[in-house]
Amino acid sequence: MGRLSSALRGWITLLAAGACVACTEQAPATIEPAEQPAAETPAADDASAAIHAAALTLDTHVDIDLDYATDAVDPLDADLQVNLEKMQAGELDAAFFIVYVGQAERTEENYAQAQADALTKFDAIHRMTDELYPDRIGLAYRAADVERLISEGKLAAAIGIENGYVIGTDLTLLDRYYELGARYMTLVHNGHNAIADSASPSERLGDEPVEHNGVSDFGAAVIRRMNELGIMVDISHASKQTALDAIALSQAPVIASHSSVRALGDHVRNLDDETLLALRANGGVVQIVAFDIYLNVRPPEFFDARRELAQRLGLNGGRVDPDDLDAATRAAYLSGVADIDAQWQPSNVTAFVDHIDHAVELIGIDHVGISSDFGGGGGILGWSDATETPNVTTELVRRGYTATEIDKIWSGNLLRVWREVETVAERL
Repeated sequence: MGRLSSALRGWITLLAAGACVACTEQAPATIEPAEQPAAETPAADDASAAIHAAALTLDTHVDIDLDYATDAVDPLDADLQVNLEKMQAGELDAAFFIVYVGQAERTEENYAQAQADALTKFDAIHRMTDELYPDRIGLAYRAADVERLISEGKLAAAIGIENGYVIGTDLTLLDRYYELGARYMTLVHNGHNAIADSASPSERLGDEPVEHNGVSDFGAAVIRRMNELGIMVDISHASKQTALDAIALSQAPVIASHSSVRALGDHVRNLDDETLLALRANGGVVQIVAFDIYLNVRPPEFFDARRELAQRLGLNGGRVDPDDLDAATRAAYLSGVADIDAQWQPSNVTAFVDHIDHAVELIGIDHVGISSDFGGGGGILGWSDATETPNVTTELVRRGYTATEIDKIWSGNLLRVWREVETVAERL
């Protein structure tokens, strides 16, 4: 069968080790859904539409596949949550397109493959901006480039790396990736790497709960080099100790490129108040993410049911990608996932902005931003793709945020951090 859209794949795939809160042998016979917020999308009006149009809107996390910007996946109009036409329709001005490589065993062969996959994605983003659609979108190497490109009537693309695993143990690769346009790097992903401990140790790879007790000695050198080059340090996916270590080690403000708040969603991927306060003291910014299971955290029974389904079909361990299954297994898996997921109402824009509210109240309007994680599992009711971006602004207006505050949340805070990182790099 054909490729699943990134939107659908986001709803039906989970990283079992990272998402699991508690594990048991069998899923219970019945699963009681948690109480959910209302699913209505906020109604737009002329005032919120005008505020949205005037704001520079920037999403800090949009994932792409290895075949992006090829004949198979046209960035202009492919069946993705974010394509250029959808960005324009939803007045999403800018996005960080992500060079993501998943965690594997730390061998020289796997490091080489990770680097090759990273370069494939770098090439794809450059192909989009330099060859295919230079009249529609440009690549931002500096914070000022984002504003310049928007003023020229173009969309702006920037590049983030997700998972420092792509450098293996070779610091010089940071220089290479910087030259290619990388302007932030998530230190870890699901599973520990040579840099630091993850919030989600990988059972599949035999991870212990803690390996380095935060950032390793090599990781400290990585952060120093990122500061020297002007690459933003990203603490999303990091363990709490890794996040606190990174904040303490970095001479520049750090970001959490796609994380929500632990006080409202008790998930290991969310940041607790202590970490958020440390982020504020560092001058950084948390980009609240529209990822359903971080906003509407599922109980252990949900993950037990998902795991039992995978085991029953012989799909043991790690992420299940339906595209990799034969037709019969794929149909059985999708049907089972749909039955399980139907028992929980997906999160919506209201719940998403609740997380923004908490962060703003705790650490201030200057330290909070927005991300979707589209293409990587993100998407909620009311903001399921780039065309629905105005709904987020409408809800912010409804909560009483001013146009100036909304501009800060959508892009001003992230661009301020980016400029400060550039300044630190020039000094160093």
